[in-house]
Amino acid sequence: QVQLVESGGGSVQAGGSLRLSCAASGRILNVYRVGWFRQASGKEREFVATITRSGTNTDYTDSVKGRFTISRDNAKNTVYLQMNSLKPEDTAVYYCAAGLTVVPTAAREYTYWGQGTQVTVSS
Repeated sequence: QVQLVESGGGSVQAGGSLRLSCAASGRILNVYRVGWFRQASGKEREFVATITRSGTNTDYTDSVKGRFTISRDNAKNTVYLQMNSLKPEDTAVYYCAAGLTVVPTAAREYTYWGQGTQVTVSS
């Protein structure tokens, strides 16, 4: 079992930055790929970013490429999502997830989920 806890959300103005953290407990995180997903009010959950177990490879949805960076510190059992140049359309609840995935952009591939952290970007 892995327990995931997100933190770092908040309210910022457009153009601002936030860094989300996803801290794991229960088992070491480096056996799992980790992804970030988000869900805006009234919309389906969508893929944002993912990182391999070693941290060597990452992938992003097109709308955040060049603005968001996913990273991990396996020694701290933590994954981060640095979000720069935030836009109002980035407003959502952000979730981190861990799993042994085959299709890393698919939410169904992830076994463990955090409770989410709210990010609100005002114009």
